[in-house]
Amino acid sequence: MRLSQYFIPTLKEIPAEAVIPSHQLMLRSGMIRGLSSGIYSLLPLGYRVWKKVQQIIREEMDGIGGMELHLPALNPKEIWEETNRVEAFGDTMFHIKNRDLVLAPTHEEIITHIAQAFVHSYRDMPQIWYQIQTKFRNEPRPKSGVIRSRQFLMKDAYSLDNSWEGLDENYQKHYDAYCRIYDRCGLDYFVVGASSGAMGGTGSQEFMVESDAGEDLCAFNMESGYAANIEVASSQIPAVARLDENPDAEKFDTPNAKAIDDLVEQFGIPEERCAKALVYFADDVPWLIFMSGNDQLNEAKLQTALKANLIRPAQDEELLALTGANAGSIGPINLKTKLPQLADRRLEHANGMVSGANVNGFHFKNIDLDRDADIKEYVDLRTVLEGEPDPIKGLPLKVKKAIEVGHIFKLGTKYSEALKANFLDDKGEEHPIIMGSYGIGVERIVACHIEQRHDKDGICWHPSIAPFQIQITGIKVEGDNVREHAEKIFADLEGEGYEVLYDDRTGVSPGFKFKDADLLGMPINVIVGEKNLKDGNVEVKIRKSGDRKIVPVADVVATCRDLLDELMAS
Repeated sequence: MRLSQYFIPTLKEIPAEAVIPSHQLMLRSGMIRGLSSGIYSLLPLGYRVWKKVQQIIREEMDGIGGMELHLPALNPKEIWEETNRVEAFGDTMFHIKNRDLVLAPTHEEIITHIAQAFVHSYRDMPQIWYQIQTKFRNEPRPKSGVIRSRQFLMKDAYSLDNSWEGLDENYQKHYDAYCRIYDRCGLDYFVVGASSGAMGGTGSQEFMVESDAGEDLCAFNMESGYAANIEVASSQIPAVARLDENPDAEKFDTPNAKAIDDLVEQFGIPEERCAKALVYFADDVPWLIFMSGNDQLNEAKLQTALKANLIRPAQDEELLALTGANAGSIGPINLKTKLPQLADRRLEHANGMVSGANVNGFHFKNIDLDRDADIKEYVDLRTVLEGEPDPIKGLPLKVKKAIEVGHIFKLGTKYSEALKANFLDDKGEEHPIIMGSYGIGVERIVACHIEQRHDKDGICWHPSIAPFQIQITGIKVEGDNVREHAEKIFADLEGEGYEVLYDDRTGVSPGFKFKDADLLGMPINVIVGEKNLKDGNVEVKIRKSGDRKIVPVADVVATCRDLLDELMAS
């Protein structure tokens, strides 16, 4: 492809709206253009990369027996209501005005609808169905370019099985396929345990890329082999010990203590002896939640513990109506309304605790949670902190930002039960189909690739997904000698099947061409100029390392072949 004939609208300046490297470089290199907040056009250079990522995904999905299909993005709202996910997705789901239709953020319901109609016997399974399809999510604050947008391309796959062992097998197939996909795309990634969130199911894992641009936090210790999304991460932080002395609860005046730190500073109460009380609604049911001291409630863990589609903290007026007090004065004794209660595992059987008296400006001390509260269950509800001992070997946890590039779920029977997708086993007994769901963000692979493979001058593509494998930069192509040699090298490389971008522009300075070559970032740049041609040579530059070689014109094809083989393996 000749650069003089190819549409690559590069930018010299960094656009003001772009704050992370991948967004900046996609705009500057002419890969994308923004249309509206969170909505992007893919321009020719970017679309070549998108197609290459899709091809790698297709090859690996086909390799595990996947069958590609294409599902409608426009869905009837009623099918989503059957699984209660209209409420679960909330405002992130696009609704078609004056129509009972939605734009699909994912496709579990539609896959299950098809399975319900056609998969009736255990003999019909296992099945793996997948698609690469546009998804829509009304992100309230779309940012970071294509990493978080309102319209995006996702590969979503679904497994259908007649046994839990079959689900485990298909889950592992997808796990292995995902590893091969990311390896082939040149990504440095790691895998963490994750929350299933609105997807539901019995377990899930995320494939993550460490990045300061990430919106996820992951806790890990590589020596222990422990890694988890902060939404599910745990640690070996000790429980609050039970005291030998256990006097009756006693109310005391705390007019200026509205936070845990106030109780600690004003009354000398140990932080872990403070039972912080919070009120949360889970699918419209209010719950009283207890945490130790300043431990932060992890809402994802709470949602999982309560098996709720939607959770939210109570508003000020709701707190007052339910408890009789405002935030900071709430506790288990003398509640205005009886509420179901849940507590973090650190507080199990704890006594000698301080919590609100459900009267503004007062607290109780000497609270025994076994005696004075009505806690239904103690579960892990806290957000882990860096430095806490990991749950495997007790080594210090690190907490880092990361970008999710893939997520796999063991859905189980959540959707098949809701939509009555059942099958008959070999005894003629009816059971719900056992399902898995497996997603990859195509744009996120591209963006993370750039986040990991760039320098101050531009992108450094891995050959597997580079728009072109080789760029030829003709220096002063107005001269017959340079033009003739550049044209021959261009023809020879294309004749060997390589994808080549030839910068044949006239009237453009060498410095400008070199800057564009570094910005676009093709793995190899063959520089053809009079200086080296006098000795029958050209210069070959490896973009990522900056290494340069002077090689005879006759050896260019062989040199490029060897270098690309090395780069593909790196």
